[in-house]
Amino acid sequence: MNVMVLLMAGISLAVVFLAFYFVPVGLWISALAAGVPVGPGTLIGMRLRRVSPGSVIGPMIAAWKAGIRLSVSDLEAHHLARGNVDRVVRALISADKAGIPLGFQKAAAIDLAGRDVFDAVAMSVNPRVIETPRIGAVAKDGIQLFSLARVTVRANIARLVGGATEETVIARVGEGIVSAIGSATNHKEVLQNPESISKRVLDRGLDAGTAFEILSIDIADIDVGLNIGAKLQTDQAEADLQVARARAEERRAMAVAQEQEMSALVQERRAAVVEAEAEVPRAMAEAFRMGHLGVMDSSRRRNTPGPTPPQVPE
Repeated sequence: MNVMVLLMAGISLAVVFLAFYFVPVGLWISALAAGVPVGPGTLIGMRLRRVSPGSVIGPMIAAWKAGIRLSVSDLEAHHLARGNVDRVVRALISADKAGIPLGFQKAAAIDLAGRDVFDAVAMSVNPRVIETPRIGAVAKDGIQLFSLARVTVRANIARLVGGATEETVIARVGEGIVSAIGSATNHKEVLQNPESISKRVLDRGLDAGTAFEILSIDIADIDVGLNIGAKLQTDQAEADLQVARARAEERRAMAVAQEQEMSALVQERRAAVVEAEAEVPRAMAEAFRMGHLGVMDSSRRRNTPGPTPPQVPE
């Protein structure tokens, strides 16, 4: 008998535990008190689908209390899609209070795209200031200028999905500043009128295709750098000097080669003359041996002046 009583008590405790697990009574009472139509069957279904009721019903209560009617199925579907239900609901409440048109489907799409939808709504209400890195550019007179800009941007809710990020805005602003400084005739114009850079950059519509709207571009600081024009001219002059030296060295080498070639030619001609002179005694000896030349002939030849030898160039 005691065993049956203990068994029935255990079963009763298990049933009560399961009932409180599948139907969180405290959360259900809070929903009923807020006028949110949530029944026990809905809570049990969430448990069976492995969805924490508190992560869906809690934000839903906050939305209903703020006057935004959201359905349990939409919030649960967003939770199952690994979205942040609480962040989406807070963004909807903030947008509603600020008068920014934002629906649940749009907010859910922004959240699933990896953007912080609540931060985007807050940025639409309170614009953010983005500071660009130090940007260097050269005016037409060759003077280098370094500028620092502060860009005031506001989130564009309609372009948050698929729009470019802050890095794109900073890159475009930097490109615009470089172009504006480069088109200035004199660097003094930029120093005297820095707002002209802001106006030129704003007129280019750099926020097109981005998730932001550029409200203003303020040049915070401008510093003078190097005289790039003079440096380029100096480098060009040095390069021209090196080219001239190379050409002069080439001409000198050619002159030395020609001189050596002429010297070799002179030596060759001198050797030919010496060789020809050496053949004369040999020819006379051969004539004596053959009987074509006598002693008297040799005496007459010695007494007869010979022809003037050719002049060999030195």
